[in-house]
Amino acid sequence: MKTGIEIIADERQRQKEVEGFTASHDAEHSAGELAMAAMCYAMEPCWRPAEMAPLGWPWCSCDPKDGFRPSPDNRIKELAKAGALIAAEIDRLQNLKQ
Repeated sequence: MKTGIEIIADERQRQKEVEGFTASHDAEHSAGELAMAAMCYAMEPCWRPAEMAPLGWPWCSCDPKDGFRPSPDNRIKELAKAGALIAAEIDRLQNLKQ
């Protein structure tokens, strides 16, 4: 069985390879958007609306690529998305120091 950090690392890799959310893409989000998106995925499903992005979702949900895509029947997958978004925000901030 994989550990939480391994699951998060796999999700971050998937975000880069499948979604195209690379470091250069992430650099465009300098107003805390990645952390806000992570918060939305980390939020318990009972606290967010069923048919729309939760309050705090940083992007227009009318664009499917930027839309909120929960996995309500797979809490681990949602938390992996949240963790991967936090990792992306940390990397973005680290890259600012270079």
